[in-house]
Amino acid sequence: MRKQWLNSGLPVLVGATLAASAALAQAVDTARIEAAGQNDWLTYHGSYKSYHYSPLAQINANNVGNLSVAWMHIPGRSTRGLQSMPLVADGVLYYSGSYSRVFALNGATGEVIWSFFPELDEALISRQTHSPYNRGVALGEGKVFVGTMDGRLFGLDAKTGKVLWETKLIDSQKLTVGFTGAPLYAKGSVIIGAQGGEWPGRGPIFAVDATTGKKKWEFLTVAGTDEAMKTWGSDSWRTGGGGGWMPGTYDSETNTILWGTANPAPLYDWSGADYKTQGARPGDNLYTSSVIGLDIDTGKLKFYHQELPHDAWDFDSAVGEFVMLERDGQKLVVHPNKGGFVFVYDRNLGVKNVWRLVENINFVKDIDPKTGALIGRRDFPVGKVTEPPLCPFIGGGISWNAGSYNPKTGLYYKIGQEWCMTLDIQKTTPVTTPQAQLNIGADFKMAPPPGGEIYGHLDARDPITGAKKWEVRYPEPPLGSVLSTAGNLVFVPDSRGVLHAYDAETGAELWNHNNGTGHQGGIVSYSVGGKQYIAVAAGFGGMLADEYAPNFGGVYKSMPRDDGALVVFSLK
Repeated sequence: MRKQWLNSGLPVLVGATLAASAALAQAVDTARIEAAGQNDWLTYHGSYKSYHYSPLAQINANNVGNLSVAWMHIPGRSTRGLQSMPLVADGVLYYSGSYSRVFALNGATGEVIWSFFPELDEALISRQTHSPYNRGVALGEGKVFVGTMDGRLFGLDAKTGKVLWETKLIDSQKLTVGFTGAPLYAKGSVIIGAQGGEWPGRGPIFAVDATTGKKKWEFLTVAGTDEAMKTWGSDSWRTGGGGGWMPGTYDSETNTILWGTANPAPLYDWSGADYKTQGARPGDNLYTSSVIGLDIDTGKLKFYHQELPHDAWDFDSAVGEFVMLERDGQKLVVHPNKGGFVFVYDRNLGVKNVWRLVENINFVKDIDPKTGALIGRRDFPVGKVTEPPLCPFIGGGISWNAGSYNPKTGLYYKIGQEWCMTLDIQKTTPVTTPQAQLNIGADFKMAPPPGGEIYGHLDARDPITGAKKWEVRYPEPPLGSVLSTAGNLVFVPDSRGVLHAYDAETGAELWNHNNGTGHQGGIVSYSVGGKQYIAVAAGFGGMLADEYAPNFGGVYKSMPRDDGALVVFSLK
């Protein structure tokens, strides 16, 4: 073993076997991510297909009962918990913690190889609502890429953690927002979107050259084209919100980046039924609450579908899943929307079907499955919203946590959230000086569904038709991501702190383990030296998790806050 002092200022140990493995490592490039090899987890959802699935089967339905903790890593200063999605390449696990801290660990032992702690403006962070958590990194060309809350993107040497380049993309001192979501690497570019649809900006998405860090292009999700400008009355585009705070994916066949966009600002509008001509932002507000296809080389818009024209409910489309499937000779894309519906598209984002994952939905009566048109909108004037409460709650019928598609079972495993909210709509004025201020436009409070109780559920569904095979219910909605594997397993980290393993065909629970604190982050599987591991982020306390103690009590009242750990399991 050899001792190194790297940029964290902490001593670290590097195993000789890992060093040998790294010497044989292949470059992480577009072709390798597309191939989605068994041993690694190279991009946010595992590959550009966004399956969030592992083809490893050493851990399986027959032996999962022998799963136990192999190692843990404590990142420290986990303000608002741990929300990162780990990545793994050639035996090295990379993940981020709060304050955009990045760690490279031996995937077999957890020993620290290097760590990176960027210097950040604490005064700026204190003004932000969507921080200081970070949801992940990207890998490519021998680098690790991470965004920061003060609007920077870093390219780090994957072997040493050394800063190779640093690019300022957002004037966060003025606009307040920065980056909390993971970047996406593809075709020599690093793509990342700004956080915070509730902030008065124009929601940029950026592409940066992975080698040099130089900005290649910028696309504005608010009024980014002449067509879109016409959908923002009264110059409201100047403070329209938007953004794309979760990573999308890359379709190499069409050279297209697929990305989901955030809600407009103010979050709640008081225009009522006259939203086309009245209120804070008259019109459909393109390209907020949309899915968009951008040319990866130029950033030019190729196609789009606005899932919620004039979103008045914060049920945006920034969920990062674009599950790329083929069925009956058709190439399809499955994209969940925060409102509780799942959209099925062709590869040009033409609507093929829309189905409900969630039962308690009343912001619309329905969505036309052939056209995607909203049926029976529920828009609000100023004042308290009359009964029934608005469903779902602001946390969404679907949240940002990833689902999983298993090509062996043909099923899509996805968390649904059954909760609602009371609402008091208020007029607001955008504040942009001296710094941009949050622009919500309502007071709201979690409420149970009419005639029922709040709960969450894991569904096993046909991803194209929505037909349900089985369901598992939880007393509170889980906020962690879902993982399925070739071992006929589905893993769900729940909000109470329990990691569950289910039979992928039947939903029968086969194993569980209490990690001691709630989950609101990622889960992946990988292999090192012929041994399979399951890695899950534990640590509660983000914006949505903060609602659990006052609303549900129980274990959430005593659950650790501002704490977190990466917990890694293997067979005994």
